[in-house]
Amino acid sequence: MSSDNWTEQDVPDQRGRVAIVTGANTGLGFETARTLAARGAKVVLAVRDAGKGKQAAARMAGDVTVQTLDLTSLDSVRSAAAELREAHPRVDLLINNAGVMYTPKRTTADGFELQFGTNHLGHFALTGLLLDRLLPVPGSRVVTVSSTGHRIRAAIHFDDLQWERAYSRTGAYGQSKLANLMFTYALQRRLARQGTTVATAAHPGVSNTELIRNTPAPLRLPVTWLAPLLTQKPEMGALPTLRAATDPAANGGDYYGPGGMGELRGTPKRVASSPASHDEAVQERLWTVSEKLTGVTFPVE
Repeated sequence: MSSDNWTEQDVPDQRGRVAIVTGANTGLGFETARTLAARGAKVVLAVRDAGKGKQAAARMAGDVTVQTLDLTSLDSVRSAAAELREAHPRVDLLINNAGVMYTPKRTTADGFELQFGTNHLGHFALTGLLLDRLLPVPGSRVVTVSSTGHRIRAAIHFDDLQWERAYSRTGAYGQSKLANLMFTYALQRRLARQGTTVATAAHPGVSNTELIRNTPAPLRLPVTWLAPLLTQKPEMGALPTLRAATDPAANGGDYYGPGGMGELRGTPKRVASSPASHDEAVQERLWTVSEKLTGVTFPVE
């Protein structure tokens, strides 16, 4: 395969592998799950709406099942993790894909700011509750989907993590996507001592998916007009995730995104994340806070 022109056709045979993909009933998650199933993986669509999940599964070829998972509720995360553990003694791929973007100020069932709670804390908890199903499996991976938004007005606001004092859609999204990367890097440090599972990350560039529905009103019309020029189809946007999940050459801590100008479009390659995302002291502080907020501890130190 060409490392400069990696496509869906380069996804290796996935027969015998179990993959869990969150938010897999539409957009990037759908394309990720569809491709893995087509390559022979046993794929679980972990989605909030089971009916929509079943409709999505019906459009895929292969062994595809549906698991109800609402990342805005830690009770739902725990219930889903228990059911997944019961059904799957081993897991090869956990793909933390689901996300919300630029939402109006709202909170999760547990009182977390919606973007931070869904994009980071929900996935943090799910990963911690499933990790022991991955650890014994050689070649297993945890893939977390971040965004170029991790660079925009992005910081971890420990003094106001839930944006209770003043809310910014953009700032809250950036914080959640920066948290995704910091989680990946902190998890990889812990996994490196185990020698089997690795953590990688990816971003889709600018993909024409349902996420743009919450773009701030002044930008919504221009974004819609420019979408054909600036965005790529979901099947292209899913390629960085697929590469992070399946490329035999991928290493723990690798971050994949589109290879075109500005990482907006194109076939996937390794890309660099912001210097802020590599601050280990902040990563570890975020890890500790996330354990406290979710009540989930990991089987790795």
